Amino acid sequence: MYLQNLQQDEIFVSNEMKSLKSLTQMESRRGLENAIISNGKIVNVVSKSYGHIPNQLFFKKAELMLVDAGLNYHKRTINKNDRSFITDFIIDDKSQFTVKNDKDLILPMLRFKNSYDGSEKTSGHFGFYRKVCSNGLHVSQAEIEFSIKHSRNNTDLIMPRLNNLFDKFLDNEFYTITKKFDKMKEFKIIDTKEFVKAILDRTKLFCYECSDKNSDPSKKSREVLEILNYEALLLNEEPNLWIGYNAFNSVLHNVLKKSFGQQERLDIKLFDEVYALA
Repeated sequence: MYLQNLQQDEIFVSNEMKSLKSLTQMESRRGLENAIISNGKIVNVVSKSYGHIPNQLFFKKAELMLVDAGLNYHKRTINKNDRSFITDFIIDDKSQFTVKNDKDLILPMLRFKNSYDGSEKTSGHFGFYRKVCSNGLHVSQAEIEFSIKHSRNNTDLIMPRLNNLFDKFLDNEFYTITKKFDKMKEFKIIDTKEFVKAILDRTKLFCYECSDKNSDPSKKSREVLEILNYEALLLNEEPNLWIGYNAFNSVLHNVLKKSFGQQERLDIKLFDEVYALA
């Protein structure tokens, strides 16, 4: 049932590229001739050679890759201020993994990103989806390569065939990385507060203390601790490095105000720092 309740933002908002002169009746300097308009708002100013890629083109072509590969999937879509967008395709197929606990299900995931304000590169990569925290884990290095061809009046996307890419990901990364998940699960956390403080000292994700004068855990630190303790109770386990990493991952994706790209880079850094303790 958890796959039936995924976030479903509207990502096919109205969008177009128009000349600034037609909008303002004024001349614009070279390199800033056109405006990108998303849902009635100007979100970017670009050159006349810029190739605008509408979500309708990109995400629908990405989905067609999965259809052609015959994969069963569920979609999660996120829209940030009509400027940047993602579609996560969670593969609900025979390829799944549990981290030494039947309740802790891991599924392959493909994430595709696009933006109208230039904040995100139009891209795709493999990752993981975890049932318990309903978050994406972006510790995979497997990118999905495609080509974007710009002509004066058109932008064309050449997408690869997914079959071989997906099989290669399963062979080379999915089972290799999930072995690391298992190893993290073997290492118990004796003092959860000290664990959270140590990871924040290493990553500088946010401050552990409330302030210089108040050494109590900050609100974000308390959220990590609450998630860590809740998941341990939910899975009927003692706190461990795997649950600790996912507690940070949850706060990173749901609380901190970061771009999609920043979330993914910080996710990898978090994973590496927690895994280093194993």
